Amino acid sequence: MPLLFKAWLHEIGAAGKVFLWWQPFRSNRFPDQPLASTTAGRQRGIVFAHGFLCNRGVWNAWYPRLQHDGIPFEALNLEPPFASIDAYASLIDGAVTRMRDNTGMNPLVVCHSMGGLAARAWMRAKGPDAQVHRVITIGSPHRGTRLGHWTPQLPVIANAHQMRLDSDWLRALVSVEAADLRRKFVCFYSNCDNIVFPATSATLPDADNRHVPGVPHLALALDSRVVGQVLALL
Repeated sequence: MPLLFKAWLHEIGAAGKVFLWWQPFRSNRFPDQPLASTTAGRQRGIVFAHGFLCNRGVWNAWYPRLQHDGIPFEALNLEPPFASIDAYASLIDGAVTRMRDNTGMNPLVVCHSMGGLAARAWMRAKGPDAQVHRVITIGSPHRGTRLGHWTPQLPVIANAHQMRLDSDWLRALVSVEAADLRRKFVCFYSNCDNIVFPATSATLPDADNRHVPGVPHLALALDSRVVGQVLALL
């Protein structure tokens, strides 16, 4: 089966689960788990940040394993949905602070798509004070995406404009980012990403960039290989 056709079928299946079931009806099926459910001592936690037009339900494939393994987690809803990406930095900051207070350890921040840019905006605001173990981005448009140029020029969807390829917002972000902060990032990207393209747009200089071949945009957030590699970083 041709690679692109296989990826298209994969994305259709993922989109059906996420947009027709998990997000509208099952987004609160798995409540946050702020403390480790095991007695084996301290356990590093995870803060989740979703992407554009999504909510915490996009991570539903992750939660059962986290519950089984006793891994603390908090999954955000980034709201308002069409605000500037900068507006989400305070939400991430609050979740990171709570997770650190609960576990005594700097958490992983795991992001899909736009959530990765929100994490970068948060780290820009915090600078060296960002108390995070690693930031994981999955299909995040770090350099923007050509798809962003097809969105209408409406001020009510500020975040979509900020994700345009080489946007003013992205250039301003890069201009103040320190290389040592970017080294905390692990960036998963794919040659079959149907939302973030070109594929290298989902990579960052100085980061640990990991290619997941043949997997489309939404399916990247559900991919078992990605899940396994992320949990290995705890």
